[in-house]
Amino acid sequence: MIDHGIALPYYRLHVVPAVVALASPTWQREVWLDPDQFEDLDHIVHALFDDFCDANSPLPWLGQSLRSEEEVELMARLGAAYSAVQDSVGAAAHDEVYLDSPGWSAVIAAAARLAQLLVSNDHSALSKLHDAGHRRPPGTEPVESGTEGQHVDS
Repeated sequence: MIDHGIALPYYRLHVVPAVVALASPTWQREVWLDPDQFEDLDHIVHALFDDFCDANSPLPWLGQSLRSEEEVELMARLGAAYSAVQDSVGAAAHDEVYLDSPGWSAVIAAAARLAQLLVSNDHSALSKLHDAGHRRPPGTEPVESGTEGQHVDS
């Protein structure tokens, strides 16, 4: 996969939605608290702290799944806000306890700011790809039929 600014763009495909989920209280209550859904807070935490980044120490992820120093800074703020809630409710607490914690609004606020930056930076990278001549993702080019660019009367 070609990308401007990161070595592991497939990792970012997990980071961005995880941050967006943390920024959305409605999503959290409708999805995380529904036992029929796959996604829950544990899934999000693994994506951001274990698998595709380390929100407690995000600097090594700069250039990997994070594009800028500002993303690193905001990810660290998100990690600190989440860790404060985890320390107050306990790591084994159910998702609803986290969501009802007084500190959860700081997690949502930190995630919302980071989500805005991640999406903005991804849009900028996509624009750079377009400007560099990439019109479609690799492997999705249409098959030439020999009639492209020809006018056909109907």
